[in-house]
Amino acid sequence: MGRGHGSRAKTQGDDPGLRAAARPTGAYGKSRWTIRDRQARTLVFRRDAFGWDLDRYLFFGGYPGAAALSSDLGRWRAYVLDSLIETTISRDVLLMTRVDKPALLRQLFRLACEYSGQIVAFTKLLGQLQDAGNTVTLAHYLELLSGAGMVTGLSKYSGSRVRQRGSSPKLLALNNALITATLELSPNDVQDQTWRGRLVESAVGAHLLRSTNVWYWRQGDLEVDYVVRVGRSVFALEVKSGVREEPMRGLSAFTHRFRGARPLVIGPAGIHVEDFLASEPVRWLTM
Repeated sequence: MGRGHGSRAKTQGDDPGLRAAARPTGAYGKSRWTIRDRQARTLVFRRDAFGWDLDRYLFFGGYPGAAALSSDLGRWRAYVLDSLIETTISRDVLLMTRVDKPALLRQLFRLACEYSGQIVAFTKLLGQLQDAGNTVTLAHYLELLSGAGMVTGLSKYSGSRVRQRGSSPKLLALNNALITATLELSPNDVQDQTWRGRLVESAVGAHLLRSTNVWYWRQGDLEVDYVVRVGRSVFALEVKSGVREEPMRGLSAFTHRFRGARPLVIGPAGIHVEDFLASEPVRWLTM
């Protein structure tokens, strides 16, 4: 899961236009690109990048190499599953680190995509995994997947590192393409209110992790989607994807408990999602 002081996961990008000679070489001398190799080339949302609107970006994610295949959903999904996900797990994780239960690690990756943007206790995850393990093993495997730039687990913000380390993780896929390809979603699912909310929240979380440590906060039924710290300033972020205005009790409770924390809404009632994703997060956190 994310480090006790907050998670700052590696992000990814992809550029098939780079010459083969510049590509990293695998353990057996084969040219390869994995998600971790692309961390410095992540694509942020740009309206002029591929002529995409927000909906297409939410579905297809930020891999430029895969974007060229977006007109053919089958080829695009095969590229993400085989060339990105499987290559990264096989070579960046399994070849580099001892993993006694590779099937369990792959199952955990799928569950992290399925529950991206949700707080899930490790004990609940264990109940949905076919290969027996324990919470320590799951936490370790989540660390490995986070280090590979695939999925991560955010810790609860509490002001105490000990309590943060003992919290349930908030799972987060680090690119929406990992979610939509793994779960075999269709572009129409972006219009579903539930899926849209999860894809928007996942995209915002992954975007934040490009440049800062990130936590979540929850107390009872009160929750803040993301908590970030810039210098000595703490920001509480609420992500909204729908047009319906809802009371944001979590923000109020957080700012009451942590005096000086600044609330920030991403959505129709605050910073538009397109605008937030189109620029570096620090722009909005230093205004």
